[in-house]
Amino acid sequence: MTLKRVAVALGLIAFLAVGGAFAGSALAEDFVSVETENGEQGFLYDTPDKPVASLILFAGGHGWLNLSGTDMAWGSTNFVVRTRDMFVAQGFQVAVVDTPSYKKKINAKFRMSGEHWTDIRAVAQWLRKKADVPVWAVGTSMGTFSSANAAIRGAGIIDGLVMTSSITRSAESWNIYGDYPSGVIDMDLGGVTVPVLVMSHKNDGCDKTPAADAEKLAAAFSGAPKADVKFLDGGWPAKSSPCNALSEHGYYGIEDQAVRAVTAFIKASLK
Repeated sequence: MTLKRVAVALGLIAFLAVGGAFAGSALAEDFVSVETENGEQGFLYDTPDKPVASLILFAGGHGWLNLSGTDMAWGSTNFVVRTRDMFVAQGFQVAVVDTPSYKKKINAKFRMSGEHWTDIRAVAQWLRKKADVPVWAVGTSMGTFSSANAAIRGAGIIDGLVMTSSITRSAESWNIYGDYPSGVIDMDLGGVTVPVLVMSHKNDGCDKTPAADAEKLAAAFSGAPKADVKFLDGGWPAKSSPCNALSEHGYYGIEDQAVRAVTAFIKASLK
């Protein structure tokens, strides 16, 4: 076998090992739906025996996983979705949120709304009842509008924030462009008073989430006790477009490294 073939074979083995639901492995997870003031909010739930913290995971894109029980119609390759079992293995209780019952696909404007926060709060409170541990909001790409919203509005409920592949450059065609040309950077991030991690891939090719903006984003969290920046590198050749999940934008091929960077930051912040 040539060296190239060996590398490909080893890469496939690693991919199957870390892919979780993306690779088709069985997860011991449940579908949960909580009632909110607006309707029903569904999510996939899994937990280790003794979780150290809870994570609310926000997928990117339009966010509509279209869950039917634990079956998922969309989003299985999304970074925080396909790695959810890896977060559990690191000791975290997780909730992968779908769009609420009264919405299908959601945009940035809704993700920043008080209505969305009402639904997120219900999930956070449910998680707190399952395990009395800190609750962190973890978003990727478009999901960073949701996670930032949770941290801004959730004082006393949300204990930490993780922003991965954050939207820092809005498209001119988006309805938020006039008020939020710099995406999440233009949100009221100065009001966030919990620890923050901003994570980017050095070679993220998505024009909405360049790694060059990571330091500027972290600096906007002026009220946070700490706002660290983590740059990752490497991975496999992209199998998707630059703004989709199977590329550097979604930490394709370095899932384990990405998850460990997030969980190490959270665990250090719990001390």
